[in-house]
Amino acid sequence: MGSGISAIGLWPLAAALAAGLGLGLLAGFALWRTQRARRRRADRVIRGFAAFDRPAQIVGRAGELLDSNEAARQAYGRSGVLPEELGVRARDEEMRERLVRLAGKAARGLGGREEVVLAEGGGEQRWIEVEAHGLGHDSGEVMWIAQDVTDRRQIEQTMAEERDRLLDLFEYAPVGVYSVEASGRFEYVNATLANWLGRSRGELLGGLSLRDVLAEPAEDLPAYLPFGGGDRRRGEADFLDAAGGRFRVSITQEVLEDGPGRLRTRSVVRHLAQERAAENALAQGELRFRRFLDEAPIGVAQLDAEGVVVEHNKTFASMVAGERTLTGRPLADFLIESDRSALATAMTQVGTADGTAAEPLEVRLGGARDTVCQLTLRGAGAGAGGGGAIVHLLDLTEQKALEAQFAQSQKMQAVGQLAGGIAHDFNNLLTAMIGFSDLLLLRHRPGDQSFADIMQIKQNANRAANLVRQLLAFSRQQTLQPKVLNVTDVLAELAHLLRRLIGEAIEFKVVHGRGLGTIRADQGQLEQVIINLVVNARDAMAATGGELAIRTANLALPHERRIGGDVMPAGRYVTIEVSDTGCGIPKEIMGRIFDPFFSTKEVGEGTGLGLATVYGIVKQTGGFVGVESSVGRGTTFSIHLPEHLAAPGPAVLEASENRDLSGIGKVMLVEDEDAVRAFSARVLRTKGYEVMEARSGEAALELLRGGAGAVDIDLLVTDVVMPKVDGPALVKVVREHHPTLKVIFISGYAEDSFRRRIGEESGIYFLAKPFSLKQLASKVKEVMGER
Repeated sequence: MGSGISAIGLWPLAAALAAGLGLGLLAGFALWRTQRARRRRADRVIRGFAAFDRPAQIVGRAGELLDSNEAARQAYGRSGVLPEELGVRARDEEMRERLVRLAGKAARGLGGREEVVLAEGGGEQRWIEVEAHGLGHDSGEVMWIAQDVTDRRQIEQTMAEERDRLLDLFEYAPVGVYSVEASGRFEYVNATLANWLGRSRGELLGGLSLRDVLAEPAEDLPAYLPFGGGDRRRGEADFLDAAGGRFRVSITQEVLEDGPGRLRTRSVVRHLAQERAAENALAQGELRFRRFLDEAPIGVAQLDAEGVVVEHNKTFASMVAGERTLTGRPLADFLIESDRSALATAMTQVGTADGTAAEPLEVRLGGARDTVCQLTLRGAGAGAGGGGAIVHLLDLTEQKALEAQFAQSQKMQAVGQLAGGIAHDFNNLLTAMIGFSDLLLLRHRPGDQSFADIMQIKQNANRAANLVRQLLAFSRQQTLQPKVLNVTDVLAELAHLLRRLIGEAIEFKVVHGRGLGTIRADQGQLEQVIINLVVNARDAMAATGGELAIRTANLALPHERRIGGDVMPAGRYVTIEVSDTGCGIPKEIMGRIFDPFFSTKEVGEGTGLGLATVYGIVKQTGGFVGVESSVGRGTTFSIHLPEHLAAPGPAVLEASENRDLSGIGKVMLVEDEDAVRAFSARVLRTKGYEVMEARSGEAALELLRGGAGAVDIDLLVTDVVMPKVDGPALVKVVREHHPTLKVIFISGYAEDSFRRRIGEESGIYFLAKPFSLKQLASKVKEVMGER
């Protein structure tokens, strides 16, 4: 009984011991299997160690270097320990802590991976992906593996930036975009939809749901669906804006399942009221882009790597081939032979590198147009159909022509200044010649043996004066004596002279416009313009005869108009047209017809100043000259002069030619040209004036201030251009003491040349050189007689 009890009592104990022993055996077996798996894994890692193409090292428990593969030896040397090297070069403390954590995991027999940033010189950074694997729980050995992932990170960063830019564009797309979760709560709303709803994005994402913006939410539909029906992808609904207004929208959506019970939608909304406008805007945008490309004044084309045109705009085609297609043809075929090698060199320079540009080339295109272009090549890159280049062509033909015109205008300006200077000196000589001829004629009357000789001298001097006036007209420095004229009356007076000039073989007619306005011009100069044009027309019809017509008309110009190289402002003009049926003017010389000394006539038959004089006179009068010509059919010159609106006032009576020119008074004559001063002084003394002579401005001031006191004079006659103290400067000083002194300026230059300096002072008069005895005496009489 007792033994049975003890046997029964020992059974549970034996069972417990057996169970405990079994559990221990199971735990030991599991530990053995884990260690064995780790050893096998470590063995595999060690076996692949030498084959790694990434830097790898085995480091002992104390951090000593046990082994390095070839990549590690090249990167860190034979003694450099990878974790220590990375720790020293880590960008900051956080990066070093990552390495410490990774080492701790590996020491416990666990593997791990971290990414650290190294600071390089020059502010650059490198991203290194580091792995650490424990090679045995007991050994404490760790394998470190490093891989430079800088390129990958930079690519990821670039992709992230591009994604952000695309998202920015997405925000303001012409369609609304939203996403809601299963409860209908907004997860995303783009700016366009928020603007349609009249709410801020913060308000929509801060707790509002889809049902809050639906005008008629359906209770029997899930909260994330805005419309019913069998198709959950497409439908229509009414949205409400913040002000309570409703608008119809079309929604295309996709319902996504991110997991059990996790639904969300991606929805695109179109504003149906704006749909047609949006479609039109898109179509117009595409059209505008194509038009922008096609109608741009710059030719644009893409070339492949061989220089063959792949695509181009209309401007490029019109510049290169006159509207013909260029696709599939080498661009070099359209350049002149001498420019093709430069194009080939530029193509080699740009290669396939995207964005690489060659130096701009100036090339000439073949064909009749002889177009000069600036050609710019920029590499298209390998992504643009296998390399090649983008070509831009800028037409420089007009610019080159303008540069030539500018150079010509500078040359003409220099010639004009030279002509004006020569004319000034000649006027002094001619004044003396004409003046002393007049004095001789006072003593040698008709019938005298010397009379004819003196008249020849005077007539030739007058002819020389006319030539000087032409030079001044070209340089726009001639003295004008404008007055209000009726063009009809001027032509009527000229008609007989013009008929004699053109001869019997040419039919001549004058057609007067009705109600012709008046102009303000120098009659003699206007007559010179008409005579020059008529003589040119006569010469153009000399061989065959023809018809010469002068027509006048009023011209009301509502907008400015370009005539040749000038822009004629809007306004009212009186037009004089001189047309002929002669040989016409060839296009190649049309741009030179107004150049001085340019003539198509034989040597000795023309001075080349006719049309240059016309242009100078008309421009100085404020008018414009136009010309139209066709070879073999004739030429028409159009003179447009501003219409003058005369203020009402009493009529001015012309002075009698035979009036008495004598007078009394004290006159000071200042002239640096001795001959002109001597002649003028004799004329004034013979007319009864007391004359004081001075050969310079300084001498005049000394005379006026010398003696027993200031000398009083009644009139100052002075040249304009003199060395040191010129005429205007002299008058300014003298009028400080004689503020009401009358002054006559004499000069071979235009009156405007000194009027700008003296302003609108009263008592200032002008007499142009060359002048005769009678003109000088008349002017002095006229000025002395005014009160």
